[in-house]
Amino acid sequence: MRIPAATYRIQFNPSFKFKDAQKIVSYLAELGISDLYASPIFKAREGSTHGYDVVDATRINPALGSQDDFDKLVVDLQKLEMGWLQDIVPNHMAYDSQNPFLMDVLENGPDSEYFDYFDIDWEHPYEDIRERVLVPLLGDFYGNCLERGEIKLSYEESGLYVNYYSLKIPLRIESYAQFLDHDLARLARKLGRNNPDYIKLLGILYIIKNLPDETEAETSEESRKARKDQASFVKGLIWELYRDNEVIKEFIHDNIEAFNGEPNNPESFNLLDHLLGEQFFRLSYWKVGAEELNYRRFFTVNELISVKVQDEKVFQQTHELISELVKAGKFTGLRVDHIDGLYDPDAYLRRLREKMGEIYIVVEKILEHGEELPLNWQVQGTSGYEFLSYVNGVFCNTNNEQQFNNIYMRLIGSLADYEQLVAEKKRLIADKNLAGDAENLANLLKRIAGKNRYGRDFTLNGLRKAILEVLVLFPVYRTYINPQGVSHRDRVYVEKTIEKAAAQNPQLVNEMELIKRFLLLEYDESLTEEDRELWLHFVMKLQQFSGPLTAKGVEDTLFYVYHRFISLNEVGSSPDKFGVTVEEFNEFNQQQFKHWRHSMNTTSTHDTKRSEDVRARLNVISEIPEEWETQIRTWMEINRSHKQINGDRVIPDSNDEYFLYQNLVGAFPLHDEEYPQFIERVKSFVVKAVREAKVHTAWLRPDTEYEEGFINFVEKIMQPAKDNEFLPKLREFQEWIANYGIFNSLGQTLLKLTAPGVPDLYQGCELWDLSLVDPDNRRPVDFELRKSYLDEIKKRAKTDIFGLVKDLMTAKKDGRIKLFLINRALGERKEHPKVFEQGDYIPLQVTGNYQNHLVAFARRYGETEIIAVVPRFLTSIVEPGKEPLGKAIWGDTTLHIPNGSQLKWRNAFTEEVIPGSDTFLVGEILQHFPVALLVSESASGSQKLGITL
Repeated sequence: MRIPAATYRIQFNPSFKFKDAQKIVSYLAELGISDLYASPIFKAREGSTHGYDVVDATRINPALGSQDDFDKLVVDLQKLEMGWLQDIVPNHMAYDSQNPFLMDVLENGPDSEYFDYFDIDWEHPYEDIRERVLVPLLGDFYGNCLERGEIKLSYEESGLYVNYYSLKIPLRIESYAQFLDHDLARLARKLGRNNPDYIKLLGILYIIKNLPDETEAETSEESRKARKDQASFVKGLIWELYRDNEVIKEFIHDNIEAFNGEPNNPESFNLLDHLLGEQFFRLSYWKVGAEELNYRRFFTVNELISVKVQDEKVFQQTHELISELVKAGKFTGLRVDHIDGLYDPDAYLRRLREKMGEIYIVVEKILEHGEELPLNWQVQGTSGYEFLSYVNGVFCNTNNEQQFNNIYMRLIGSLADYEQLVAEKKRLIADKNLAGDAENLANLLKRIAGKNRYGRDFTLNGLRKAILEVLVLFPVYRTYINPQGVSHRDRVYVEKTIEKAAAQNPQLVNEMELIKRFLLLEYDESLTEEDRELWLHFVMKLQQFSGPLTAKGVEDTLFYVYHRFISLNEVGSSPDKFGVTVEEFNEFNQQQFKHWRHSMNTTSTHDTKRSEDVRARLNVISEIPEEWETQIRTWMEINRSHKQINGDRVIPDSNDEYFLYQNLVGAFPLHDEEYPQFIERVKSFVVKAVREAKVHTAWLRPDTEYEEGFINFVEKIMQPAKDNEFLPKLREFQEWIANYGIFNSLGQTLLKLTAPGVPDLYQGCELWDLSLVDPDNRRPVDFELRKSYLDEIKKRAKTDIFGLVKDLMTAKKDGRIKLFLINRALGERKEHPKVFEQGDYIPLQVTGNYQNHLVAFARRYGETEIIAVVPRFLTSIVEPGKEPLGKAIWGDTTLHIPNGSQLKWRNAFTEEVIPGSDTFLVGEILQHFPVALLVSESASGSQKLGITL
C-alpha cells in the first residue's frame, strides 16, 4: 500500500480546472507534497463550486476539463512520483434536473431501473406523498408559484416537462393522455377525422391509456424495460407528428399555452394543477422539507438526496469509475465523505476495500473528545479533525478557563451549562429543521411496535418525544450497531444515554425502555425473520439520523451561539474543553501511533469554521484574560452608540458583538490593501453566522431588521474615518496578538508535519491564511506568488541559510517563514520516510522556568531519531516585538534527550550542528529560529554539511 508522505488539498471548480492544477504540480513537488488531494471531480451540478453535489458519478466533471486534461494532469503527477488522493461522496447526489438517475425515477416511478437507487420512502403514511417523491424546491407556496405562472409546461423531442426556473422534470407517460386529449375535437375539425396523422394520434392515445398499471405490472427487470421501451416508442411517434405536421405542432403549442394558464386568472391553472397531480412527484415550497419529507437528505439540504449505497447494485454503479481509476493507478488513495451518513459504515468499508484492493483509505469522521474510531474498520484512519482539535488545544492555556468563564458571564449576563445548551440546540434542529425526518422515525417505530402486544399502546407522540430525548443526549455522532450485533462501545453509549434520558423524562420511561431494547437488538423470540429485519432497519435509520442531528445542532448552531472562546468552536472540537495539556497531546499521539499511524493530520479544511492561522492568533488571547477583558470592555463602550435599539431589542446583542470582536482579531489582514475587501467579507460572514445561530434570524425565517442592523454596525465600526475611535485601538491590539500568533502558527505547523500521521495542507495555507468559514475559505489562491517565494527560498538556502533565516524573521508578515518551515520539514520527511511512517513517538522531558511552555517529542526508527521542539504561551516569556530566541529568553529551560550524548544533531531549519548531549538548553536550540527540528547525525548522513554551534 502506498502511504502519502504529505497531501495538498485542491478545491477544483470551474475557475480552477485540471489545466490549472497541471501548472502547479511541479511547485507542489518542490514544496515536498507527495499526493494531490482532490475535492470531488465527478460530474456535478452546473456551476458547482465544490463538487459535492454530484449528478453522475460515472463521469468526470466536464466543467473541470476534458478526459484528456485529466489524464495529462495524472501523467504529470506520475512523472514526479506523486499520488492522487480522491474525495468520494457515497452518501448523496444533487436533487437536480441534471441528475439523470433521479429524473428517471421522477418520470417512471416504480418502473424506473433506479427505483431503489435513492433513499425514498414510497410508502409514507402521509397520503399526498405516498407513492410520490416530494420536490421541496419552490421559492414560495406551490399555489402562489403556480398562479404567478412560474411553473410552466414545455415540450421538446424527449417529451413533456414541467419547469420552474432551472428545475426541469420529465412527466410520466400516462399523463400525456390528459395533455393530448385536451381540445382534441378542435384538432379533428382542422385535420379531419380520417386524416392519417389524426388517426395515428388516436392510436398513440390508445397505447398510453392501455399501458399496464404500474401497481399491477410485474416488477421484473424485463417488464420495467418493456414499459420504458413503450414510453420511448410513444414519445418518438409524438415527435414525428410534431415535426412533420404543422397543424399538430400548432395544436401542441396551443395546449402548452392553455395548460400554462394566465396570471391573475386562478381558474386557468386548473389544467396544469391536475396534470401535476398525476405525477410520481409533488412540487412544494422548500420550507415544507423541514417538516414533511419522504426522502433522506444530506443534513438539512433539500437539494441533496441520499443514495442507498448499501444496495449492491447501487454501490457497484456509483463506484465503477472510481474502481477503474484506482486499478489504472490514477487514484492512489480515497477519502470517504460523510461516513456517518451511511446505512452501515462497516459493511460499506468492507465492500469498498474488496473492490478497491490495498489502497490508502481514510474517512471523514468527527470523533468526540475521548471517542475512538472503530478498530475493525478497514481504513488507515480519518481525514484528521481529531488531530486538529488536539494540536489547536495545546496552544490554549487551560489554566485560564475559569477567567474566561467569568469574562463571558459578565459580558453577556449569564453562562449556560454547555451540556444543556447542546441538548437545547439539537432539540431545536429536531423540532424545526429535521422535524420531517424525526416524524418518519417515529412512524417507523410505531409501525414496528404495534406488531406485538407490549408495544401497541405506545402513541406516535410519545415515541417521537422519546426518540428525540434520547438523541439530543447522545454523546457521540452515532453508534454502529448492525446485523453483526452491538459492540461493547455502543452498548455503553446506549445504556448510559437512555438512563440519563429516562431520569430527565420519567413520563417517558416505558418508551425509553422500548427504544433501549430496539437499539440493543433484544428481539422478541416470537418475531418472524421479516419483523426482525424491520426492527434492525429502524435501528439503522435512527443511527443515520443521529449524525446529521448532532452536526446541525452543534457545528452549525451551537458553534454560532456559545462564544466563550471561539478558537475552540471548530469541527472535531468541543468548545467546553478549554484546551489540552501537553500530557494529553502526547497521549493522543501515542494512541494514534498505536492504532492509526497513517491517519491524516489536518489544521485547515474546506469545512473548518476558521483557518489554522486565525485560530493560532486567537489562542494567544487565552494567555491574557485580564488584558482581553479590558480591551473588550473598551471596544463595547466606544461602539455602544453604533448599535440599533428598537424598544427592548438591541442589534447586535452582546453575545453577537463579542463573537464579532474575536473574529476581527483573528482574521484581520496583515496588509492594508486587503482591508476594503475584508470589510465586505466580514459583512457576509456575520449574516451567515447569525442565521446559523437561529436566535434572532435563521435560514428558514430571515429577520432582515437584525441582519441589516448587524451589517450597519460592522460598517460603522470598521469605517477608516478620523472620528472612528475603535479602529485604531483594534489595529493596535490585533497587531500585538498577530505577532505572537505567528509563532503559534509555526509551532502548530511543525507539530502537524512531525506527529504520527499524514500531514495535510489546505490550498494556500503554506503562506498565512486568515480565512473564515466557507465560502470565505474557498477564495482563489495566488500560486504564482507562492512559486516565486519557494524558488527564492530554495536557492538562498543552498548558499546562505543563516542570511535567509534572518531575512524571514525580519519579514514574518509576508508568510515566507511558514513556507520555509513547511518545505524544510517535508524535505526531512522525504529523506527519512520510515521515521515518520513507522517511527516511535517519544515525549521528551522539559525542565526549568519555562518547562510548561514547550512541546517536545522524538520520532525514532532504528538508529535514526528526529526531534521537534515547539514553544507556546510566549506572551509571558517575551515582550511584544521581541523574538523568543536565545539563552537570555529561555534561561535554564532544558530539553532532556535519552541517550542524546551518543549522537550529534543537525537543526533542519538552520543547518547548525549541535554536539551530542543528554540535555540541551532550549535557548541554544532556539537561537536563530523559533521552532526546531533536530535530526540525529546517523539520520543526517555524512553528505549533510552544517555549522557547529
